[in-house]
Amino acid sequence: MPPTPLVELHDVSKSYAEGDAVRDVLSSVHVSLYPGEFVVLLGRSGSGKSTLLNLISGIDLPSRGTVRIEGREMVALSEHERTLMRRERIGFIFQAFNLLPTLTVEENILLPLELNGRAGPQSRERVRELLDTVGLGNRADSFPDRLSGGEQQRVAVARALSHAPPLLLADEPTGNLDEQTGRKVLDLLEGLTRRENACALVVTHEPGLVSRADRVLALEAGRLVEREKRA
Repeated sequence: MPPTPLVELHDVSKSYAEGDAVRDVLSSVHVSLYPGEFVVLLGRSGSGKSTLLNLISGIDLPSRGTVRIEGREMVALSEHERTLMRRERIGFIFQAFNLLPTLTVEENILLPLELNGRAGPQSRERVRELLDTVGLGNRADSFPDRLSGGEQQRVAVARALSHAPPLLLADEPTGNLDEQTGRKVLDLLEGLTRRENACALVVTHEPGLVSRADRVLALEAGRLVEREKRA
C-alpha cells in the first residue's frame, strides 16, 4: 500500500486584490508531502513561498483548490478549528525567531505544550532533553535578549518540536544567521526532524541546502515544480 500523505494540495491558487488589479501569487499548485520527508522549497523573493506555508498551515485560505492536513480539508474548518490544528499538529519556525521576550528559554519551549494542555513533569523533562540536544542545557533560565541569534534560532527549533508535531514548517530559518551558525541550525533541524519522524518543509534562498533534502521543490511564476536533486 502506498504511504498516506500528511499534506495534500490539489489545484491550489491564491490571488490578492491590489487596488483595481488582481495579483496571482500561486497558480494550480499540486503537491503531496509524506511523514519522514525533509523537503526543501526554493524560490526567488516574492515568489510565494511564505504564502504557500500560510496556506498549508491554515493561516490563509486558497482562492481556489483544496488543502488537506491528515485528511482534513482546511477550508471546511472554522477559524478556531484551524487554530487548534496549528497548535496541535504543526510546528512553525519563523525567520525572525518570534520568541516571547518575557519568558525564559525553558518557558518559551514549554509554551506549545501548555497551550495543548500537556504541561507537567513529563513535558518539562522533554523540554530539558530538547535543550540538551540543541546545546542549550545551561541556558534554560535565560531570557531571549541574552542569547545570540544562533542560540535564539535553536530555541525556536526546539519550541517548534516540543509538542512532537507531525508537520514542521520553516520559513527562511537561517535568513538572519551567518553561514557557520546557519549550517549548525540546519544540521539540528534536519536531525531532529528525522529523529521525530516528522515531515519538514523548509523554505530557503540557499541552493546549497538541496543536498540535505529528500525532495526539492521550487516556485516558478506561481507554479510549483519538482527539481532533480543534485549533489
